[in-house]
Amino acid sequence: MAANETAEPILLEDRRGAVVEITLNRPKVLNALSFALLRALADALGRAAADEGVRAVILTGAGRAFAAGADIQELADMTAAGFIASDVFRAWDEVAAFPKPLIAAVNGYALGGGCELAMSCDIIVASQEARFGQPEIFLGLIPGAGGTQRLPRAVGKYLASELVLTGRQLTAAEGERFGLVNRVVPPALVMDAAREIADRIAAQSPLAVRQAKAALRAVYETPLAQGLELERQRFYALFGSEDQREGTRAFLEKRAAVWKGR
Repeated sequence: MAANETAEPILLEDRRGAVVEITLNRPKVLNALSFALLRALADALGRAAADEGVRAVILTGAGRAFAAGADIQELADMTAAGFIASDVFRAWDEVAAFPKPLIAAVNGYALGGGCELAMSCDIIVASQEARFGQPEIFLGLIPGAGGTQRLPRAVGKYLASELVLTGRQLTAAEGERFGLVNRVVPPALVMDAAREIADRIAAQSPLAVRQAKAALRAVYETPLAQGLELERQRFYALFGSEDQREGTRAFLEKRAAVWKGR
């Protein structure tokens, strides 16, 4: 914990119906991603994954930032062996593997690890004041939690190369234009916009939503032919489920479906 921090929790959780809202809570250091914060985040997502009543999660940051990067104090004396021993990347992998929809509500800086964390989410809603970037080059480093892999997939090789190699920050408007951001809204409306999307997701069949997320994830992890086969298998798996039968009947009967999640 930084010297200027209080004993407040580093992570806040709030339940709103079927949606869990998680807030990174180290505002005095712009929500720098300490090892403890990453572990707490992975644990919170693990609880949300295990709770059948949770349909979606919104992730945001307290204060002026989503997350402004790694905790530099922790990195200053770190060695390769120390990183391996810390097992910090296991927490990153657990975040990326979260099976339910994860929405980033980016209210300010999302830099370095913060940008990588946002890109680990499924949907990004950004404040007009948000900034994205991978400034690790200024520290003599490169992104280590997916920045060199997810950023080119989102914005293309050439813009990603510029951002990683120069450390330039991307505005929210640029992020939306180049495909990194779903929606840009005034600062006061970031959580409202994220909640609207989360509520729309939560109103769908949880079984279908999880299968859809898994199939979408395969786009970045498999060749096209294999991804198509995985999609088809997940499509078949939904037939005969209670949700599929209910959704079909509800459509034909012109009424709202009542989902069971099975």
